[in-house]
Amino acid sequence: MRVEAMDSSMNVLSSAEIKETTAPEVPSIMQAYSNHSDSMIVEFGQVSGATAYILRAENDEGFFSESVVYGSPGTILNLRAYTDYKLSVISRNSGGRSQPSWPVHARTVVAAPTLRSVSPTEDTIVASWDPVEHAVQYTLNIMTESNTQFQINTSQTNMTFTSLDPGVTYCIKAIAWDSNSIPGDDINIYQITRPPVPAGVQVSLTLKRIIGLIVYWEVVRSASLYFVLSSMGQNCTSMGDPFCIITSIGCSENHTLTVMAENQAGPSSPSQPQDLLTFPCPPDAVKVDEPSLGNCSVTWTREPWVEYYIVYVFRDDGAEEQHNTTNTIYFFQCECGYTYMTTVFAYNVAGVSPPGPILNYTTVPCCPKNVNVTLISTETLEVTWLAVRGAELYETVAADESNTLHCSDTVPVCALSDLTCNSLYSVVIRPCNEIRGCNNTCTPNIQETAPCSPEALNLTQVNSSTVQVHWRDTNKQANYTVNAFGNASTLTCSSTSTSCSIINLPCGATYEVSAYATTIVGRSLPSYSITLETGPCCPVNLSVEQVTQSMTIVKWSTSIGAWFYITSLSSPRGYAKCHTMDTHCLMGCITCGTSYNVSVEVISITGHKSLCSYHGFSSSTCCPSSVRLYRMANSTLRVSWRGSDSVNGYLAEMYSNSANYTCRPVLGVNSCDMDSVLCGYTYSVVVAPFTLQGSKVPFCPRKLYSGEMFCIYT
Repeated sequence: MRVEAMDSSMNVLSSAEIKETTAPEVPSIMQAYSNHSDSMIVEFGQVSGATAYILRAENDEGFFSESVVYGSPGTILNLRAYTDYKLSVISRNSGGRSQPSWPVHARTVVAAPTLRSVSPTEDTIVASWDPVEHAVQYTLNIMTESNTQFQINTSQTNMTFTSLDPGVTYCIKAIAWDSNSIPGDDINIYQITRPPVPAGVQVSLTLKRIIGLIVYWEVVRSASLYFVLSSMGQNCTSMGDPFCIITSIGCSENHTLTVMAENQAGPSSPSQPQDLLTFPCPPDAVKVDEPSLGNCSVTWTREPWVEYYIVYVFRDDGAEEQHNTTNTIYFFQCECGYTYMTTVFAYNVAGVSPPGPILNYTTVPCCPKNVNVTLISTETLEVTWLAVRGAELYETVAADESNTLHCSDTVPVCALSDLTCNSLYSVVIRPCNEIRGCNNTCTPNIQETAPCSPEALNLTQVNSSTVQVHWRDTNKQANYTVNAFGNASTLTCSSTSTSCSIINLPCGATYEVSAYATTIVGRSLPSYSITLETGPCCPVNLSVEQVTQSMTIVKWSTSIGAWFYITSLSSPRGYAKCHTMDTHCLMGCITCGTSYNVSVEVISITGHKSLCSYHGFSSSTCCPSSVRLYRMANSTLRVSWRGSDSVNGYLAEMYSNSANYTCRPVLGVNSCDMDSVLCGYTYSVVVAPFTLQGSKVPFCPRKLYSGEMFCIYT
């Protein structure tokens, strides 16, 4: 760019030049396509003057990305699989950027499947993958190192390849296709099949000091480890040699042996089994027992791979017997007092076992007869029996549901004491000797002990004359009797449960209460006694007398069992209460014109209480207030007052040393007139209400008035 300065004649006075490069032209996109799920290839026409190009990708979800390339085609990375993008290209140089090209729309291909594989058998491989979003079909190729190839199309997410070669490594390639038959990314994995099954297996015994089994087989392809399994739970392994040895082989073992080869895919199938049988073991855990008197048995554990057993029995008097059997028990007749010697041999096709253990067995003494069990006290049994031959000691055992007692003596008598009450005991006499021990097959004798004493006695007061006695039932079935012993009488109740009621209890009395149980066996010891004290008696007579307008005196008769009294007068307008040891009480704070409930709480010296209620008491009507005198005509005086309405009316009195006057108004009027009153005297004036009985209330206040006020001076 050149700028010139000119005069008016258009002559150039001075000039200046500057050079700048303009932004290149807008390129155009020829095509855009996707070969990978995370990228897009854009082919565009290059423009002159451009030093680089900017590829721009956008989508409807707000994605925006720009990548710088230096020629066509260019690649945009970090895209999402199977997503529509709007693509444009911008050219640039030192002069700036061009405008974006006309956009082109293109879609990335689907992603490759996430391929997994296993070889469950020697000739199969199972490939599986998670569903690929937007994919409708998958193509799988399986190839060997020799380029042997199989191709399969499927819409499933797993595929099993069969008829493969054992111990061979396969390459598996997978591609996903979208609904427009456009292939997506591919993926390759490698999987080896399991090795072939070992063949030519041979088994033989080692002839060393410790018996063992040596197993041979043929080497197989790709095997890194061989292991031999025996049906007896033994095994051996080899890292490459075609043999291994199983040691510590015993008798009576039938070994079935198989060989398996293993590589990184897993073990092969077992080889064809090979069997080997050893000679039988001698019978173990041989035991001689006498389950019932005169019947003995020889038992032993069953040994594997034995066809039959021979049992030999020798008695100490020279008698002998033997028996062939396929069972593991042999019964023979035996009598008490003998010693028997027994042994057992085992046989199978391989031969005879070494001899089993030789056992000596001595039979027990016989059970005693004529056993007699007697209850001689509530918890003691006496047991007697006849002596038996061969017994050196007698053990007496008495057992109930929870406890067992033992008594040992050399004489045929035993006393069992401190037994559990109300329990059914099984008493067994077991004769014993030093060699055999005790005979545990004798028949028991059953005897029940006396019932248990009732426990945890407690009392519940039902009312003033009835108490319920409770106890804990310690017997299975029993009748219970409760006695209450007092100074004047004995009261009784009985029950088959855990309580009964004693009735007709007098007030102010003390009893000792005890209980005992009875069953068909006998009577228990009495329980511990507890003291029963009834509440004190209520006073028979009570009177309430009002002394003043706010005080009353309450009197009552004495009561049995009383220690002190609490007397109460109560009403909605208040209450009065006094505590005293006397039979009377002066009570203040009484409200006039009020009905009171009267009660006396009688308390004994031990704290037992009786609440006694009586007929109500009504205090007198309140005395009027503001009593006034007014002089009227013709020597008449009017008396007025203020007071509550008295249902019985009022009486006004005025009296002196010389004259008395009275008047009584009609109900509802609080004034009345007195005629012909003499002047010059001093008068006492009282206004009092009438009681229900018609008498006037005696304690209303008096007021003094001078008679001079009634005289008229002219």
